Amino acid sequence: MPLQNRRFSRACGLLMILLVVGCLSSSSQAKKDKFVKLYLPEGKSIATELAVTDEERQLGLMYREKIDPEQGMLFVFGEEGIQSFWMKNTLIFLDMIWLDKEKRVVHIEPDVPPCKADPCPSYSSNIPAMYVLELTAGAAAQHKLKLYDKLEFALPAWAVKSIVR
Repeated sequence: MPLQNRRFSRACGLLMILLVVGCLSSSSQAKKDKFVKLYLPEGKSIATELAVTDEERQLGLMYREKIDPEQGMLFVFGEEGIQSFWMKNTLIFLDMIWLDKEKRVVHIEPDVPPCKADPCPSYSSNIPAMYVLELTAGAAAQHKLKLYDKLEFALPAWAVKSIVR
């Protein structure tokens, strides 16, 4: 093989390695950013998985057999509105907490049971919400959450860009 071809082959090989490493590190960064710390009024934090895209919000916590008491899922919407949820294919009891754009609690639906048969009931707030937080059942009472409590969290830049308005 001529010297130029060997150099070209090495350069291509090096480029492939750099691309693979770059993809792996950006995918691990995306996974790391998939969770944000949400701070409760009492000062405790909960690791919340983000559901930002339509697909992520539709899947939610379906098919999961459990979530840790200090974990949850935060559904992020592009603007405030009446957000309806159901428990189809959800296997665990949950607390659902609706938050307005100021991250204040506007509605709490405690101990929502899994849906066992169609049609599944819907759960929503009468007050527009921009976020919905799902926690393991009983967590809202355990943390003494009440209407108008403010929760604190910061969305990563990729999540803000992903929100469809």
